[in-house]
Amino acid sequence: MSARDGHLWLLPEPAVEAFAARHGGAALLGPDERTHLARLRREASRRRFLGGRVLARYALSARSGRPLDGWRVRAGDDGRPEPEPAGDGLRFNLSHTDGMVACLVTAGGTCGVDVEPSVAGPDAVRHLPRHFAPAERAALAVLPEGERPAGIAAYWVLKEAYLKAVGTGLRRELSGFSFSPPAVTPIRLTDPLRPVAENAAWHFELLSPAPGFVLAAAVQGGRGGRIHRTLIAS
Repeated sequence: MSARDGHLWLLPEPAVEAFAARHGGAALLGPDERTHLARLRREASRRRFLGGRVLARYALSARSGRPLDGWRVRAGDDGRPEPEPAGDGLRFNLSHTDGMVACLVTAGGTCGVDVEPSVAGPDAVRHLPRHFAPAERAALAVLPEGERPAGIAAYWVLKEAYLKAVGTGLRRELSGFSFSPPAVTPIRLTDPLRPVAENAAWHFELLSPAPGFVLAAAVQGGRGGRIHRTLIAS
């Protein structure tokens, strides 16, 4: 793979406990991660958090050859988790939803990933489009009514993945940038805060990692069609 190609690792939630136990579990976590894990009240939240942090180390090690316990994770200035040591030039991003954990790893450029149910729920269908850019609202408006929930979910994961990649999260208005219709590839970004050439340098993929899920991957400087995927079955 090119230095900037992404590698997406997918871990179904039913496989988290066995996967985490097999690769070191909570013993791999740093003090801040253990504190965060202990503060999570719901068992499912703890399971997904631990699964994500073990998966991140597994994915980083697969790319670098470094042992799993050779990684530490710190919070960057924008709050996103960053790997240490940083000398390998690797970056990662995590996302999880009920049923799925995802980790995207790149080298030489930042990345973002978001995974959600493939169909937006009724509240999201009613309220979320008003926060999208005008061009996105127009694209949704011409979709058949039965296809709009999936279209809304697609725009949502693309926006989340991009905002996670640039480190702003949802502090940025969703209407302040836009994507071309997700059904048409390649997916194009229009962000008025960045030069046109920089917008064009982003690569986005929208995929269904498993039935019932939609996932967006954003890679800075990535090349179309080059995000490799690995599904961990158990």
